[in-house]
Amino acid sequence: MRPRKIHRLVGILLLLPFVAWASTAIFFLVRPAYTDAYEQLQVRQLPMGNIIQFVPDPAWLEARFSRTILGEHLLVRDAQGWQHLDSFTLDPRPGPTGDELRLLIDDATRHNRERYGTVASLSGMNAVTDTGVEISVDWDSLSMSQRGPDTRWIDRVYDIHYLRWTGFEIFDRILGLFGLFLLMYMTYSGARMALGRR
Repeated sequence: MRPRKIHRLVGILLLLPFVAWASTAIFFLVRPAYTDAYEQLQVRQLPMGNIIQFVPDPAWLEARFSRTILGEHLLVRDAQGWQHLDSFTLDPRPGPTGDELRLLIDDATRHNRERYGTVASLSGMNAVTDTGVEISVDWDSLSMSQRGPDTRWIDRVYDIHYLRWTGFEIFDRILGLFGLFLLMYMTYSGARMALGRR
């Protein structure tokens, strides 16, 4: 087969990944819905009421005292990680009931009801809202994470842009390397034809 035909065939083969890469690159410049999709959801903090005095454990590396809609919380970090303690007894504080978890999540998401809606179902420390947003609560660190339909859609755009098409890392790497090889060949053969060489 003549080099010009091979060059054209490779160009056609690279057309799909190039269009996918270029179109998703435009998306990253505009970034629609990006702020909501990757918002770092925070437990809403309330003004402190009582001042609690306690003797810290020497093993604690850090201690945080806060107040939320569920009351007062003492969070401490040692070499094993975060612990959620009762601020009076310093015993581990049990996880919230279903109603308490709903209250905590609804309070944290009230600033954007249009996106988060209200809690529709609970499974352990995870919730799904009536707008399809998945919210996870880490009770030990009193933190939250969220992932909605927009997050999943943007993640898919990232996968397309970075040629993660199959869902299997090894196959995606092979496809990526093969695509780079074809692109290098296109550059090489195009340069040779431009210079009038066979």
